[in-house]
Amino acid sequence: MSAPEPDWRRLDGRTVLVTALVMTGFTAGAGLPTLVGLAGGMPLWQAASWVLAGAGLLIGAVTGADLVRWQRTRYRVGAERAELHTGLLLVKRRSLARERIRTVDLTANVLLRVLGLVKVRIGTGEHAAGGESTLELDAVTRAEGERLRLELLARAAPREPTDHPDGPLALLDPAWIRYAPVSFVAPLLGGAAVGAVMQVSEWFGAQGEVIDWVRDRFEDTSIATMIVVLAAAALLTGVVGALGLWIEMWWNYRLEREPGGTLRVRRGLFTSRSISIEERRLRGVDLVEPLGVRLFGAARLDAVATGLVNDEKDRKADANVLLPVVPRARADEVAAHVLREAVSPTTASRLTAHPPAARGRRLRWALAGVLLPVGVLVLLGVLLTPVLLWTAAGCAAVGVPVAVLLALDAYRSLGHGITGDYLLTRSGAVRRSTVALQRTGVIGWTARQSLFQRRAGLITLTATTAAGGGAYGVYDAEETEGLMFASDAVPGLLEPFLERDQPAR
Repeated sequence: MSAPEPDWRRLDGRTVLVTALVMTGFTAGAGLPTLVGLAGGMPLWQAASWVLAGAGLLIGAVTGADLVRWQRTRYRVGAERAELHTGLLLVKRRSLARERIRTVDLTANVLLRVLGLVKVRIGTGEHAAGGESTLELDAVTRAEGERLRLELLARAAPREPTDHPDGPLALLDPAWIRYAPVSFVAPLLGGAAVGAVMQVSEWFGAQGEVIDWVRDRFEDTSIATMIVVLAAAALLTGVVGALGLWIEMWWNYRLEREPGGTLRVRRGLFTSRSISIEERRLRGVDLVEPLGVRLFGAARLDAVATGLVNDEKDRKADANVLLPVVPRARADEVAAHVLREAVSPTTASRLTAHPPAARGRRLRWALAGVLLPVGVLVLLGVLLTPVLLWTAAGCAAVGVPVAVLLALDAYRSLGHGITGDYLLTRSGAVRRSTVALQRTGVIGWTARQSLFQRRAGLITLTATTAAGGGAYGVYDAEETEGLMFASDAVPGLLEPFLERDQPAR
């Protein structure tokens, strides 16, 4: 006799209150510049009345719609399926088989945390259009979210004792924040801050005043000095922003292995995040070293797992990041614990170097990327104005050395190899990536050879897998050595397409 189906449950009713509060904050932010604009053509009290009336209608409409959503939403978790029904005019009924559920992630912004609520995202880890592979419960109590996570990810697969028991694998070290200013985020945030100042000043009709104020501050200085000082101020603003962003993202960070074979990452100051990864879906790790942090001997650790990043929302949430930027030795240590290895495969220093022809290709591509735009500027300078000729000379003087240095660094970063159960591939200059991929996780090889590669005796091999980015390349390897590497990494997969020299009789 089959067990009875559980009762349908509702989301927590306070989710409607959260919607009302969010809309109140939104209308307050949008209403202020609107009020300033209207006050220029009518009395202040009349402008305020129009703004308040519009804000009230908007808040009421959105809150009412969310109330209907809450009343029409039901979910339940049975022995075989997790189900979600929602919608009024367009009724949606989604159902996921429990044995296919791979992720149960909990997220809570400031308002949800104050009210003790979380948003639960249940996924199968499959790529499907329209979000058909996920169920979102927005929102339930934190206790209910934890109950769902533990129940849906419970696995009764006993494992043999190892040297890597359950428990914490990495905890927050506040000293890691020193790497935040050397990331690419700092200059981006600095530029965004300058753009925000100009945009807000335009809303209030004061952009000209802002420009005049800046010009007055540098009235007795040269244009070059003004540019340097403003760039330094923007960069300093970006550094402060990068520090704040790091604190928001990684505060309370904790990586732990839970009973049943689940890796759990928890982090976040204002918006808390809890991401769970089943170890049986883990196919390796990716040691990421952006140029800035690499100069300081640091790296970030990402998971290479099946179905972990299956839409844009997962990418923006960095769902595959296991460890923030930390000292390289610490990243290798955590990678070993995550993979249950005595020594992390990413520490392998004897990667096979690529031939000098690969260096030549990178130098040619880098120089072409600089000299082609310079050539266009030269042509326009000859036809239009000599100013463009000086611009072209400046671009060449700066761009050529930088391009050469990056090309040489990209060549030094190339490498591949096999260590134990993992194949390794490393590439990249601005963003160097060292991937340790389980050899059993490779489902195919793609060999690509352009005309110029054939002349140079090079080949690019791409390992296809269902995990992570789906494909990991070995770029510009020596042709024979590269094919033998692919054959040895996954025996039997490439042999039918190889022609081996027959021994002489």
